[in-house]
Amino acid sequence: MTPLNSSEIPTVALDNVHLTLTNSAGEVNILRGIDCTIGAGETVGIIGPSGSGKTSLLMVIAGLEQPTRGTVHIAGNKINGQSEDTLAKFRRDHIGIVFQDFHLIPTMTALENVALPLEFAGAPDAFDRAETGLASVGLAQRINHYPGQLSGGEQQRVAIARAFVTEPALLLADEPTGNLDGKTSHSVMDTLLDLHQRHNTTLMLITHEPDVAKRCSRTITLTDGCIENDTSKAFDSTS
Repeated sequence: MTPLNSSEIPTVALDNVHLTLTNSAGEVNILRGIDCTIGAGETVGIIGPSGSGKTSLLMVIAGLEQPTRGTVHIAGNKINGQSEDTLAKFRRDHIGIVFQDFHLIPTMTALENVALPLEFAGAPDAFDRAETGLASVGLAQRINHYPGQLSGGEQQRVAIARAFVTEPALLLADEPTGNLDGKTSHSVMDTLLDLHQRHNTTLMLITHEPDVAKRCSRTITLTDGCIENDTSKAFDSTS
């Protein structure tokens, strides 16, 4: 798959996306006909009650979950129906993911954690780029520290640096501030939005926090697996 860089091509295009899973009680409709287009460089907050399908939507967009029906295009590439190997390479090169629980490797330093996706891609300058990435999130003096030696906010900054180091077209964040206090949450959002602006990366994030959602230029509300509301506003990074 070869992503197209034209600004006229949306970063994300979902057409009638359904996700139905089966458990002991029978079929469960998680996503029910999602239609959505997100342009290059947008910041989108995804909100809604627990169980509304927010994380499942991000999983489908990342190619970590295959939709039951419908199509998913990322930067002009149809990703549903592709092999796991193809999807893994596509994610490596074009999609960054930040989780609530950081998912850092505890036996690796901050520098090694950030360099990892570049090493997988065979980049000869992986550690130089990782060091630059950590400096960009204010951790130039912490590159040789292990996750256990870092605060929660610092660990999330390492995770953000790792997600951005490959310069992805799309950054997906699932409750990136969920484990942080209010002051640290605001600082982490500052970092996310600053890197988004520097790289013109499309940013989609799930949040339960209204103050986080309002810092995005667009808010999508999910209810029972459907888009209930989709609103845009003038972006203000200082909100």
